[in-house]
Amino acid sequence: MKVAILGATGMAGVEYIKLLENHPWFKVSAVTGKRTVGLIYSDAVKSLINAPKSVADLEVIEPDPRKIDADLVFSALPSSAAREIEPKFLEAGFPVVSEASAHRMLEDVPLIIPEVNPDHLSLIKKQRYGDGFIVTTPNCTTVGLALALKPLMDEFGLRKVIVSTYQAVSGAGFPGVPSFLILGNVIPYIEREEEKVEAEAKKILGKLLGDGIVPADLIFEASCVRVPVIDGHLEAVYIEADKPIDSEEVAEVLERFSGEPQRLRLPTAPEKPIIVSKTVDRPQPRFDVMAGSVPGMSVVIGRIRSGKLENSLKFFILSHNRIRGAAGGAILTAELLYSMGYLRGR
Repeated sequence: MKVAILGATGMAGVEYIKLLENHPWFKVSAVTGKRTVGLIYSDAVKSLINAPKSVADLEVIEPDPRKIDADLVFSALPSSAAREIEPKFLEAGFPVVSEASAHRMLEDVPLIIPEVNPDHLSLIKKQRYGDGFIVTTPNCTTVGLALALKPLMDEFGLRKVIVSTYQAVSGAGFPGVPSFLILGNVIPYIEREEEKVEAEAKKILGKLLGDGIVPADLIFEASCVRVPVIDGHLEAVYIEADKPIDSEEVAEVLERFSGEPQRLRLPTAPEKPIIVSKTVDRPQPRFDVMAGSVPGMSVVIGRIRSGKLENSLKFFILSHNRIRGAAGGAILTAELLYSMGYLRGR
């Protein structure tokens, strides 16, 4: 299938280019930008990537659906731009997989982690764009968290989640956080991040009832921090469960977890979506962010230990914010859509 990438010249966009090179199902046919319109792609992104030959000579065009020949659109646009541009593609009949936050919380828009809530894709039927539809992927911090919570919620029930995140600078895009602000420093505030994590996790872990999602009934508290790490969001998680819970049983539950992408053997699906580390001081971004059979697509969990309160537990999560938390997660979502018959070509 021919795919277009909106926002292909930014940090998120180039990650799609890298991951789609030699993809068995998808081929990049169009790339869009803003200030680089008219340049060939290799020149537009020379400060970020040596563009693969398959896309190096593509001209960067404006995000106008009348100028794009594609069966599927990936959107790596900033949310402010996505709010205006993505509806134009929907109305023109394009399927859109978007990692922007602009439409994530709309009641008829699926917010998908393929291993967690593939059934939510049925919300597409509520949308009224003709042949077009939109599916969104979560905030990069939410992805690792919700993926870890899903098997625990199913096995033990959850009533409270408290998470503190330590987020890489690449999560702020390119050029990211100014060096004099982040080097040797920690910034205990990321605009609107905590609200996104709390609301999105509840929607993803919620139940599909009738034509809508009933959010998970959880007490949820998040504190989000920017740290001087290039890639990899580390999260310290405390949970309280409905049932007795202990660290050994939790490790077993997490290790055996898999979902539809693994059953279907989708090209970007890791064999193990969750890897449990038994090493006392792991996971660490430097060593574990690319773990797994598909580098960057597995979440690594470690330091699983009981809390002091009854039915409580603590652990750390590490996920690659630009791969599993962005481009890789969106590509895996598109593969799931393709396998389930939602993508038929134009």
